[in-house]
Amino acid sequence: MKLRAVIIDDEVTSREILRNYLRDYCSEVNVVGEAADIAEGITLIKSEQPNLVFLDVEMPFGNAFDLLEKLPNRTFETVFVTAYDQYAIEALNQHAAYYLMKPINIDELIKSVAYVEEIISKEDLLNDRILSTTIKKAEGKITLPQLDGFQVLNVSDILYCKADDNYTEIFIADRKILVSKTLKYFEESLAEFHFVRIHKSFLVNINEVVKYRKGKGGSVVISNGKELMVSASRKKELLSYFE
Repeated sequence: MKLRAVIIDDEVTSREILRNYLRDYCSEVNVVGEAADIAEGITLIKSEQPNLVFLDVEMPFGNAFDLLEKLPNRTFETVFVTAYDQYAIEALNQHAAYYLMKPINIDELIKSVAYVEEIISKEDLLNDRILSTTIKKAEGKITLPQLDGFQVLNVSDILYCKADDNYTEIFIADRKILVSKTLKYFEESLAEFHFVRIHKSFLVNINEVVKYRKGKGGSVVISNGKELMVSASRKKELLSYFE
């Protein structure tokens, strides 16, 4: 597992030391950004969506706890990095995964990364198990793993799914849900519920198709008015549902 990490610390030297330690001793960590204060840190977290944040406690214009209070719906694990041990209890109350003292001990840094990696792996495994179990049930519900947990959805509410690299966008009547699973995964999982792959990018709920337009591959119109292209190689399979 590759962890996406950011470092938030007002001291340039401290950021450089931590960055170099992570590069040399924690190959599973990819540092995607750095910030020097609370405002920069919040902006960085929102833009990069890391799953690990190395966070100094004392910074200009506030401290680490101020940052965390402004991000109540956190989806990342936090490792506090500080020269002051009096913050340890409050750090634990803020659900920090680990607490590192400066100067950083390399062994402790490695332990902190391993601990975070284990937490995230277990969460992903839980979501995978829930999703796999629920999909096979006859009740017609599916559990969608998300960064902050999972969401239970009626299969019949899904209009169509769209590929987005290694993610899938699930479209329902009023919104879309981004899930960290490939479209191929949903194609296999939803096959028994009359979902058909019409294009490399689209998987549709046959019950939501209201119109078919002819063409090289043609296109289908979904009940929400969205028109989706059908690839020539998928046309025959699609039309077989309407014979």
